[in-house]
Order: sequence, then structure tokens, then C-alpha cells
Amino acid sequence: MDAFYASVELLRYPQLKGLPVVIGGAATREEAARSQAFAGRLHEIPVAAFPRLASYVGRGVITTATYAARAFGVGSAMGMMKAARLCPQAILLPVDFAQYRRYSRQFKEVILAIAPVMENRGVDEVYIDFTEVPGGQREGGRVLARLIQKSIFDATGLTCSVGVAPNKLIAKMASEFNKPNGIAVVMPEDLQPLIWPLACRKINGVGPKTDARLQSHGIHTIGELAARPRDWLLAHFGAAHGAWLHDAAWGRDERAVVTESEPVSMSRETTFERDLHAVHDRLELGGIFTELCEQVAADLQRKGYAGRTIGIKLRYDDFRIATRDQTLESPTQDALLIRRVAGLCLKRAPLQKRLRLLGVRVAGLERLDASPGAPSAQVDALF
Repeated sequence: MDAFYASVELLRYPQLKGLPVVIGGAATREEAARSQAFAGRLHEIPVAAFPRLASYVGRGVITTATYAARAFGVGSAMGMMKAARLCPQAILLPVDFAQYRRYSRQFKEVILAIAPVMENRGVDEVYIDFTEVPGGQREGGRVLARLIQKSIFDATGLTCSVGVAPNKLIAKMASEFNKPNGIAVVMPEDLQPLIWPLACRKINGVGPKTDARLQSHGIHTIGELAARPRDWLLAHFGAAHGAWLHDAAWGRDERAVVTESEPVSMSRETTFERDLHAVHDRLELGGIFTELCEQVAADLQRKGYAGRTIGIKLRYDDFRIATRDQTLESPTQDALLIRRVAGLCLKRAPLQKRLRLLGVRVAGLERLDASPGAPSAQVDALF
């Protein structure tokens, strides 16, 4: 989907179309009051009434941005203070995950009605197997891609970009070629002219560390990676990783489109507006900790899972990270138990330094036939 969160917001606020808009953080009281005052007619809110990024003070990060904001160098995961220096006139909107999930379900239902072999890759992205879909091979898949685009737009008002290729690896890269609302078809014979000139970071799975290692060997493009002998890559990057890099550079990917997959874990975390201390800010941290546990429990219950391993994640003011976890005899999705066990994990972690981030994670998931109910409302304070 094209700038998914931002595009959903523009459906609510069409008066902001064409303007630089960034999405991030929670709604303030002023924003909540404004939305309530204009309930049912959000499109009538004057543009001047929206807060500007220039007035933001804090350590929040951008979730996404409109293409007009991206033109100023603003992007996802960027600190909002930095973004404010790049584009102070950008309008700041709070994140509304419930709304994004609703639109996510809608566009995926549209796709499934056309092409039922679909792999869910998160809130705004899917893989689709066109092979057995009637008409799926016409114009190399372009006809079906146009149908999917039109059907999603008619149902939701949102646009998407489609990459069509013989496998998931190349399709993922192709989906970025003609954003927004574009279609790119890449066939095997297109590998050298279209894929090889790209930077190695364009390969889904090549992160900053691998890219830095490749560049240290003079490998900057996918074509330069493909030129290295397989044995050389195995010797320098290990048997498994080296073999994968060689296959990726040559456009090889045998992964099937998986229609059902089980999550490994579920987690919630938050970055604080200011550093908090476990002793001096105990009440504030305790409330945040409880809320995170309740959110994870609600996620588990909504999706029908329970987990055995409960853990916490801390990021200190020096950016160091600490994690602790504990495994239970039986899986749980109960907020009270998650809070108690997470609190025990917290007591095993160093708490002398101030904290930037706090997270709660439940792993070792098992699917339940029936959810036992809502999260417990009362939890013990362990901070």
C-alpha cells in the first residue's frame, strides 16, 4: 500500500491532500477535543487548526509520512525533532492503529476475492500468487495487477503499488519501482538491466551491517555482488549467508506464497518523551508497564493465542539494551499473570540508569480454540 497510514488519514482529512504530513505519537487532549468538536465532519477542520511539526518537543519518532513530506527528506523511524528541522511546516497527526487495521482488513478482503492465494506480510503488504488465477498471466500479470489496484481503490479509496515477478524476492523489489499507484513487471530476462544496477540494500534481507561488509569489499550494486564467485561469498560470509547472497544477486528465490503462518511472539513497547528513572518515576513507569501488559494480553486474546515465555526489554539513556524473560509451565493470555511475571523479569534487570524505552513481549505462542476472556483489570504494581 502507498504510504498506508498517511493515506488512511487523508481519507479522513482530505483538506490535507498535497501537504507535507507526518504521522506519529499519541493524540493530545487538544487533538482529541478537536476531533470530538468536529465529529462526523472532520473534513471541515481548517488546515490552520492542525499542529505543525515545528512546535513539537520530545523524542517521538515518525511512523510514516506523506510523499509531500518525504520530498523534504522526512521518513519513517526518523526522530520528530530531526524531521522538524527538515520540514517545520509539516502537519503532525497522531497514530490511529485501530483505523489502520480496519482498512488493512478491507483491502485484503478485496484481494482474496480476486486472488485467494495470498500471504499476509503485515498491515500494509501482501504477496499474491497469480499462477492459477484466471487471466493471471495476461500481459505478464499486468492485467490482474490493474484489476487489483482498481478494486482496492473502489472499495477503500486507497492506492497501492504492485510488483510482478517470478518470485517473492524480485516482486518485493519491483513493488518499489513505480510508487505511488504503479505497476512494475520484471521477467527473468530483466534481471541484468533492471535489478543489477540497484544497490545491494534493495535486496530484502540485506541490512546495514551486511551492506557495510559488502561495501568494504568493493561491492555496492547487486550486479557487483552477482559477479563475485559463489565460493568467495561462502568464504567471506559463511555457508548459509553466502549462498543466500549469491542466489539473491542472481534473482533466485524458491519460497512459496504461504497462506497461513503462526506468529512467533507478540510485543508492545514505548519510547518515553523524557528519560524515566525506576525509583524517581516509579508511579509513571508502573502505569506504562501495566498498560503495555494489558495491550499484549488484548492482542493475544483478539488473535486467539497464549504464550509461555514472558519477557521485558529496556533501553537505557546511553542506548544500551537489556532483556530478561521467564518461561511458564502453561501458556497464558491473562494480563494479571503477564504483569506479574514481567515484573519479576524487571526486578532481575539493572535499574540504576534512566530509561528511554520499555517493552513487554510474550513468546512461545500456542493457538487456543477459545479465548478465556478480557484482560484482568487489576494488576499488582511491581515498580
